[in-house]
Amino acid sequence: MSITVPKIINLKNQRPIVALTAYNAQFAEILDAYVDILLVGDSLGMVVYGAPSTLSVTVEDIIRHTRAVASVAKNALVVADLPFGSYQQSPKQAFATAAQIMAQTNCGAVKLEGGAEMAPTIEFLTKRCIPVIAHIGLMPQSVHVLGGYKRQGKTSESADKLRQDAKTLDAAGAFAIVLECVEAEIAAQISAEIKIPTIGIGSGNQCDGQVLVTEDMAGLSAHTASFVKKYTDLRQNLSAAVQLYADEVRARKFPL
Repeated sequence: MSITVPKIINLKNQRPIVALTAYNAQFAEILDAYVDILLVGDSLGMVVYGAPSTLSVTVEDIIRHTRAVASVAKNALVVADLPFGSYQQSPKQAFATAAQIMAQTNCGAVKLEGGAEMAPTIEFLTKRCIPVIAHIGLMPQSVHVLGGYKRQGKTSESADKLRQDAKTLDAAGAFAIVLECVEAEIAAQISAEIKIPTIGIGSGNQCDGQVLVTEDMAGLSAHTASFVKKYTDLRQNLSAAVQLYADEVRARKFPL
């Protein structure tokens, strides 16, 4: 990997960071030439396995998919999500999970969800040579507590908490923070107030970088969030190709 954690930090003052999710070697090999971060997100539970949320993803799932992505990544920093229930119990649990994932996959960092309450865990990990990306705002692992997939930072109380969480996580040693579905004005304020990069998803264009689910931006997903821009329509293209293939097989036009 030519993109390292220090390089990601330094990009805050140079140019926006480009990140996409990757769950398999085939996609990762294509994306690697263009992005700074390949995120093996627990979103794979929904995207790959059709689960209703990210909560069913296991450490073994993350290891399997991260190993595939890291095996072909030559440029991007590969980051693996810590799954629900694998790190919240204690800093020691988080270290054991992160160490297992990094040792078995060769990824360069991990990501975990949570605000100031996760600062001791992040400090514990970073002091033990595990780079961490934090994640605040809409946190899919907390969807039941949040009452659904809702935008964050709409009230002054919520906005103040997000800003304080970001500062606390910065001080704890995170090297970047994902801001998911945070009001754009608040995301811009956070980006200006902390030393480390912010990576937005549905949080406006003033973050220090952006991340999307690859299948969403490529038009493979049947349903996407309103903030997603589809840069192509692979679902339609693939459907047309499969229909043509099926028609030719049934008409004995293929194989010749």
